[in-house]
Amino acid sequence: MLDNIYKDAKDSMQKSLGALSKDFSTLRSGRVSISVLDNVRVNYYDSLVPLSNVANINLTDATTIVISPWEKNFIKDIEKAILEANIGVNPNSDSDGIKLFFPPMTSEQRVQVAKQARAMCEKAKVAIRNIRQNSNNQIKKLEKDKTITVDDAKKGEAEIQKITDEFIKKADSALKSKEEEVMKV
Repeated sequence: MLDNIYKDAKDSMQKSLGALSKDFSTLRSGRVSISVLDNVRVNYYDSLVPLSNVANINLTDATTIVISPWEKNFIKDIEKAILEANIGVNPNSDSDGIKLFFPPMTSEQRVQVAKQARAMCEKAKVAIRNIRQNSNNQIKKLEKDKTITVDDAKKGEAEIQKITDEFIKKADSALKSKEEEVMKV
């Protein structure tokens, strides 16, 4: 029984780290990535769809992204979606597609992105702590129902805390790596 609780806690905490990693991929660092466009939604025949569903997105160099829509009549809609997403650049369009030129990040922008990364990490750590609380509640319920002994409950809670500490360390480590990447000029 306790082993299932440990396994569920580990799986859920791993998912929280996965979500943190996905969140980090949307942040801009020194080199631009096409993942900065992950949150851009385009009005495509009256439904909002991800930009990648209506266009090819390519990275031509460290600071330029080229977007080639599959249907040229959607260039204006894509421009509008990029502006609304507020990713920090203005789209430059021609008859073939859209180019996004990302200027080098200023030190203020780097500090701002690092601050966003810390907020994302804190959100993940809160999720991990909530998983710990749910696991501890399951253990307490087993103890209350006399399914496990008081000693087993204490050992179970200690094990859950150990697992939580391990995943908090992993989140902090991921944050440290992302901050170093962002602050590197």
